[in-house]
Amino acid sequence: MSLRIGIENGSEGRTVVWVLEHPGCFSYGDNSQEALNTLPAALKEYNEWLVRYEQEAGRIPLDQDLHIDSTWEVFHIDENFAVTSEGYEVNAWFQDDWKPLAEKEIALGIELLRMSRTDLLSIVEGLGEETMNLKLPGERWSIAGILKHVASADWWYLDRLGMAFPGDQLPSEPGERLNMVRTHMVDILPSLAGSKLVVGIEGEFWSPRKLLRRAVWHERDHTSHIRKLLKL
Repeated sequence: MSLRIGIENGSEGRTVVWVLEHPGCFSYGDNSQEALNTLPAALKEYNEWLVRYEQEAGRIPLDQDLHIDSTWEVFHIDENFAVTSEGYEVNAWFQDDWKPLAEKEIALGIELLRMSRTDLLSIVEGLGEETMNLKLPGERWSIAGILKHVASADWWYLDRLGMAFPGDQLPSEPGERLNMVRTHMVDILPSLAGSKLVVGIEGEFWSPRKLLRRAVWHERDHTSHIRKLLKL
């Protein structure tokens, strides 16, 4: 058997290696080779994460060969959809993203989202207001800002498929925003089983599989981000 991966070059100036059949499993590098070199450690960490939440059935066999399913070069477009050096960053659309999600995949995806949310909330539990709102030099957001960003990104993924509630209903308080958007996403996901929905919007393609891929990745990525901030 082979482990199918997608390579996304140039995402926020780096390469992301996506393990396509395992949402939330990814590695980074300054280029594709470096990202591939860091993948074994990411696979090990992912398996440990699953075991911690008693999801051993989803563990990835580490003796598989790697199969590069597709490679995407990130580019930017302007308001007229012309390619430009700056502007809106068009992220990866892999061949795999066309595939409908099966009920089993959605059930696992919902469990992964539960796990990632548990991790996120556990590291901010008990933090005081000063720590939550402290913005360190060179950082785009405070910890509270990161939480709001995670929730807003979930809402935006749903909006790409025309499935988000009105944006003016988003609560301003980070915890409320996280809970409201995630509850909506989890309610929506089961209805997408078998859906062949693909939406082209603002220069990108979106599908239920891409939504799930990015939602689990994004929360795990920012959970690690907050851990690093707390060490500082």
